[in-house]
Amino acid sequence: MGIHKPKGIRAARTLRNKRRVNRWADKDYAKANLGIAFKANPLGGCSHAKGIVAEKLGIEAKQPNSAIRKCVRVQLVKNSKKVTAFVPRDGCLNFIDENDEVLIAGFGRKGRAVGDIPGVRFKVVKVANTSLLAMYKGKKEKPRS
Repeated sequence: MGIHKPKGIRAARTLRNKRRVNRWADKDYAKANLGIAFKANPLGGCSHAKGIVAEKLGIEAKQPNSAIRKCVRVQLVKNSKKVTAFVPRDGCLNFIDENDEVLIAGFGRKGRAVGDIPGVRFKVVKVANTSLLAMYKGKKEKPRS
């Protein structure tokens, strides 16, 4: 007697209260409902954010890979936080200059670093309001500023 779930016609209140208390043990539930995600996330809960390129970097890939992943340091316009963003595709770093306005988005793992790039949680999507993919494919040119 004692450790099984209460059953029966008058068990609803007990079941509801236990479920309400035990939900907080779930990490994802607590993160969603405490508002911590908005405080910890540099984008403040948004999917994309604009920023100004502070510098270009090369970040070494984690073992066993050996490469220099091209990244940029971006200072966000909305809250002045600095983040590191990955520049996808071969040669796309050439389209980005310092002090350019870029649009960054998440990298795909709900705010975690991806693959062999340590500490990089974002990627560059647009440069000077022009798609990076369109410039890479040669469909558009970077506008003169």
